[in-house]
Amino acid sequence: MNSIYKINVTAFVNFANVPLRALRLNRFLLAHKTLWLIAFLLISTLTSAQEKISLEKAIELAKSNNIDLKIADKEIERQTVLKKTAFQPEPLQVQYQGGQFNSVDFDHNVSIQQFFSIGNITKANRQLQEELVKLAEKRKALSSYEIEKAVTLAYYQYLYGVSIQKLNSELNEIYIKFLKNAELRFQTGESGNIEVISAKAKVKEIETQKAQLEYDLAIYQKQLQFFVQTDENIVPDENTSLQYAVLKEEGNSKAEGLMTDYYQQQISVYQKEANTYKAMRTPKLGLGYFAQTINTESLFQGFTAGLQIPLFGGINTAKAQASAISISQSQLALDKNKLTLNLQKQELQNNFAKQQKALDYYQKEGLQYADQIITTAQKSYANGDMSYWAYISFLNQAIDIKKQYTEATHTFNQSAIELQFPTIKNN
Repeated sequence: MNSIYKINVTAFVNFANVPLRALRLNRFLLAHKTLWLIAFLLISTLTSAQEKISLEKAIELAKSNNIDLKIADKEIERQTVLKKTAFQPEPLQVQYQGGQFNSVDFDHNVSIQQFFSIGNITKANRQLQEELVKLAEKRKALSSYEIEKAVTLAYYQYLYGVSIQKLNSELNEIYIKFLKNAELRFQTGESGNIEVISAKAKVKEIETQKAQLEYDLAIYQKQLQFFVQTDENIVPDENTSLQYAVLKEEGNSKAEGLMTDYYQQQISVYQKEANTYKAMRTPKLGLGYFAQTINTESLFQGFTAGLQIPLFGGINTAKAQASAISISQSQLALDKNKLTLNLQKQELQNNFAKQQKALDYYQKEGLQYADQIITTAQKSYANGDMSYWAYISFLNQAIDIKKQYTEATHTFNQSAIELQFPTIKNN
């Protein structure tokens, strides 16, 4: 969806009898307001053109758009095409001979010969290529897993930015009320001007932070868009919970399954590769046909048959042994990475439990304390029962609790996503 904004701004300034200093000030204010207007229009335009999608939809789009996965599809396609190369006959040999090889007369000889592999070489080649296709599919599954993890992290990074933005708006409302109370107390002579100045400074600070948060959200949005790889300005659905729901067992079993499948498939490839090298040690059968003249008269024909025997088959034997070593390497890598994944899982579970406990405190108690502190402090300060400095102290305490809750939610989400998508080593 696209939105078009048409705004006509007309400024009438009478420069007659205007002091130079005032003129400069007016220009500064006009430029300042113009910049804010441009920023507002830019943010509004981007916001209006954004498409809100769920996490599931974002992952679906990423898997259909991601270039790495498209490259993986091409690799599967390439290996599938190479299955046609399983039958590999030798090049056809065509030979012509002319001269005095029978008598003083000039005779002609034409021969054709073709060698074919015998034994299981064709079957071995076909089986090897089939395993290579499956290995390419396993690699794509790993890439798909990593993309799903990256999209999920980027999705909740944006939601974290939204939660910070909401906190900023809440703080702005609190300090605007504080500013009104400070101005009222100053007008009635109950307090000094320092309270008003302090409140105004804080409101301006929060407004500046709001503008910065808009840029942060734009960065988070581009990060999500990068992983989804779409031209659309997509953003997470506002109805999505700010807390990520993790399925611990499912995530760990999925990661272990993908890793195990990949290494086992790698082992299958090396096994078929070893079989191929072994099959290459068998002889090759050759069949031929010839036709020639004798004393330039008549045309004599015949057939030939022969064998190509690999007397020096040590090369293919060594290659088969190397493939067997590669099988052992893949098995050791699988065992190592299973151990690494298990240790990583325990570490992630401990960190998740730690973050869960912190988040539970803020959800069950911390936020309630913060709201009570703010409400009580605002009433007491408005009624004149609390000093300015005490009010600021309590307000900062409550605000700090809310900030810590936002950070705790973000840290929890990162921990939960890492637990859901533990890192898979495939090298």
